[in-house]
Amino acid sequence: MPELTHRRRLLVLAICCMSLLIVSLDNTVLNVALPSMRRELDASVSGMQWTIDAYTVVLASLLMLAGSTADRLGRRRVFMTGLVLFTAGSVLCSLAPDLTALIAFRMVQAVGGCMLNPVAMSIITNTFTDPRERARAIGVWGGVVGISMAAGPLVGGVLTELVNWRAIFWINLPVGLAALVLTWRYVPESRAPKPRRVDPVGQILVMVLLGSLTFGIIEAPDAGFTSPLVVICAVLAAASLAGLLRYEPRRAEPLIDLRFFRSAPFSGATVIAVCSFAALGGFLFVNTLYLQEVRGLSALHAGLYMLPMAALTLVCAPLSGRLVGSRGPRLPLLVAGVALTASGVLFAALDAETSLPLLFTGYVLFGLGFGMVNAPITNTAVSGMPRAQAGVASAVASTSRQIGTTLGVAVIGAVLASGMASGGGAGGMDDFVAASRTAWWVLTGCGLAVLLVGAATSGAWARATAERTAARLGGPDQPGPVDAKAGRR
Repeated sequence: MPELTHRRRLLVLAICCMSLLIVSLDNTVLNVALPSMRRELDASVSGMQWTIDAYTVVLASLLMLAGSTADRLGRRRVFMTGLVLFTAGSVLCSLAPDLTALIAFRMVQAVGGCMLNPVAMSIITNTFTDPRERARAIGVWGGVVGISMAAGPLVGGVLTELVNWRAIFWINLPVGLAALVLTWRYVPESRAPKPRRVDPVGQILVMVLLGSLTFGIIEAPDAGFTSPLVVICAVLAAASLAGLLRYEPRRAEPLIDLRFFRSAPFSGATVIAVCSFAALGGFLFVNTLYLQEVRGLSALHAGLYMLPMAALTLVCAPLSGRLVGSRGPRLPLLVAGVALTASGVLFAALDAETSLPLLFTGYVLFGLGFGMVNAPITNTAVSGMPRAQAGVASAVASTSRQIGTTLGVAVIGAVLASGMASGGGAGGMDDFVAASRTAWWVLTGCGLAVLLVGAATSGAWARATAERTAARLGGPDQPGPVDAKAGRR
């Protein structure tokens, strides 16, 4: 790809961030609208879970395929195809007549969305060839993820209150069309020098693993954890995972290159992505039900209640990106882990729902933690990897985020449903607090995992494993290992 001017590179970064904005926003904007959708579509709690998880499961299942396909067929071409599908899917969602149609159209959205995030990251990696500029660009990218995820509840609340829940899908139309035109005009085409071949067996195993795992978790509270349906889902998930671990290392060009995970920072980024986004998915799901179903707030007021979380994420996401670019990922990861853990403890041990000062303190801490965590995930996932495999490496990081969100909504929803069913109460404040306590301990564990894994995979030993992995994976275009300052080589 020819060298671009600085202005052109910044424009390419802005276009990629536009696509990221709509895909990430769609992960969270739906949460505040769930009660309104539930009433209009006459849906159950598990039905509401599926409006979120149908999107994230499909997205997670196809991200790695989309990344490798873009490396082969052309990143600009696949990126534009994704914009068309995602925008069309958004329009269909806004017109959905019932819950089944909405879930189906959300899956159409996800097929388009899977072609955007990993491909955009690959475009950024290949556009910003200077290590320090690339680190800053990835920091901006990570900041946009945090901003869009945090703004979702507020945007969803405003649109649901002022128009209706269908309006949350309309905002994707102008952004998607603008990004499509700008991509056609300004983004140059690029491909991997040696693209990877399709791995249909690996792709099917990933889809079966994620689909069966999510289905089993969501349906377990109603069907029973020992029911034949749930047991079959568990067996399918375990068999698919075993198949991946056995089959993928034997392929010359696997869908998931397990050698990536020999890098401790890369493996750590994957685990941290799953845990932090599981915390986000569960946090938004349980708070949406609490604020609207228990406190009786409108969608707009529920979004305003979560404004402290959004505000801290808006401030901390770009700050984290700058810290990663100048000092490396360790400090942001440690701050994120401490803040997420402390937020969970406030709810799990001190019943923060019963006290507004504690409630808002918990929201502030969660916003601080989530705002700090995303930029180091993104930077660590792609730094040190050969640019020829940038699409696949960034797709693994994006997949980890979607898996985390999927599991967060599925697990927390299942735990909450089981707690409410076993409590037998009328659904008041005390019943909800008691039923949600286990869910909050799960989210506390996610924060603690971010802290411990972040500390273990961001030191000198971890960087040495990244250097060895980069040397094994490297070809003629290998960018080289990243040093402690996450940008200087």
